[in-house]
Amino acid sequence: AYFFLQVIYARRSFGISPPKTSGPPGFERVFRAQVNSSEYFPIFLALLWQAGLFFHQGLAAALGLLYLYSRYCYFTGYKTSSSERLAPIYFSTGVLWILVAASALGILHSLLSHYMGLNVLQLLTA
Repeated sequence: AYFFLQVIYARRSFGISPPKTSGPPGFERVFRAQVNSSEYFPIFLALLWQAGLFFHQGLAAALGLLYLYSRYCYFTGYKTSSSERLAPIYFSTGVLWILVAASALGILHSLLSHYMGLNVLQLLTA
């Protein structure tokens, strides 16, 4: 919601009325940062829920907060300059990959324990 509000404020300050999506570079950077963040949000939510359900809720919550903070840094960096967005986008992508790994491990453990009777955690601690 914060990103959507920033686009509204940018529209007002640059005098860009909807449905226009082009204008001065400052407006276009704010608009693109919001659209890019919106495109990744469903992926993030799906991975967050899977990691929380199948792996560990605490780890998923911590990774979720890291992801949201890195997206905030991405947005503020992109608003300033297009080159300022690179480090936060790489970091947020890394967080997404960790969520993918946690989700995959949790689902694999769930399938192995349900269908094969293998408890991987007991095998690792033994």
